Amino acid sequence: MNADAGLNRRPPGDAPAGASDHASGAILTIDAEAIATNWRRIGARAPSCECAAVLKADAYGTGLEVAAPALVAAGCRTMFVALPSEGVALRALAPEADIYVLNGLLPGTAATLARHRLRPVLGSLDEIAEWAAFVAAERIAGEAAVHVDTGMNRLGLTARDAVEWTRRDKVFRPGFAISLLMSHLVASETPDNLVNERQIEIFAALRQSFPGVPGSLANSSGVFLGSRAHHDLLRPGYALYGGNPTPWERNPMVPVVRLEARILQVREVGPGETVGYHGRWTARRPSRLATVALGYADGFPGNASSSDMRSGAEAIVAGVRCPVAGRISMDMLVLDVTDAPTAAVRRGALVSILDHEITVDDLAARAGTIGYEVLTQLGRRAHRRVIGR
Repeated sequence: MNADAGLNRRPPGDAPAGASDHASGAILTIDAEAIATNWRRIGARAPSCECAAVLKADAYGTGLEVAAPALVAAGCRTMFVALPSEGVALRALAPEADIYVLNGLLPGTAATLARHRLRPVLGSLDEIAEWAAFVAAERIAGEAAVHVDTGMNRLGLTARDAVEWTRRDKVFRPGFAISLLMSHLVASETPDNLVNERQIEIFAALRQSFPGVPGSLANSSGVFLGSRAHHDLLRPGYALYGGNPTPWERNPMVPVVRLEARILQVREVGPGETVGYHGRWTARRPSRLATVALGYADGFPGNASSSDMRSGAEAIVAGVRCPVAGRISMDMLVLDVTDAPTAAVRRGALVSILDHEITVDDLAARAGTIGYEVLTQLGRRAHRRVIGR
């Protein structure tokens, strides 16, 4: 299947069959093949490197049970999650994969990680000591990654601690098998930011203290910073799910999600009438309004509301972009559909909230947030349809 066309196989507004589709009010369509296609596209940017996949936060909201099999089938063999519980769930779907837990080693979780063959990403001397003691007691290899902070100031050993640790003895004996040295880029989405070059240089220097250990620095956007950021293992996340890793230019990824919602009611209002809580949006002309079954309880960002002072999000109704009118409610939003074809605006009809025209990045920009947040919050109550598998 051509993944670029996957989400467009059914024209917006045509209701799919199935009672559950109608009962939910919203439909979230996820294209599994598009996830695999995006993984291949990222990998093709650095063919000499291994391309891993980050599947934390339920595969960025697309569903671990959807993304993991698609990536395994595509050839992905190294995966990252944030929490041990995510790793346990992923292990059932990817029995042969190397799975890393990015948040490190929480006290007392070593046995759980070992039981499920999960690799902690160790980011402090305390974590290293606890893991080494566990590995010695259990007499196992204890593969783990070591995370060195190069500027994020969030997780990871300081560069000084990392170097001192490796030089503590005449012969470096970490006490476990170091399978990966990694760091995390601060501003890879802005390639001209000087912090990128600084981090690239620091990480390259740090690798000298870990000879023979594979290195990983590049996240989704980091892949596009050039070969000096690539090292041995790419760690794309957001880009796999359709997010734009190159916000300075056209998105090279194919869309993965489409979100549609049903019209609950259509009404006419006159000039001067207001819409929504606190009446912050005022009709400037005779207008038609469509109330749609989607709100902030469904993950649609409340900051995408509109008022007389600022524009908010848009949706597509029969090919026409229609702006949100007023505040987003818990379960509903209102669209100004005055310019949409009258016949298309009817009770029960679907409107496109996200698709190939309005992306998660577009919605995020309208809401003053980032696409990562939009993507991971979507579909809490929507009926989920999976295509491409």
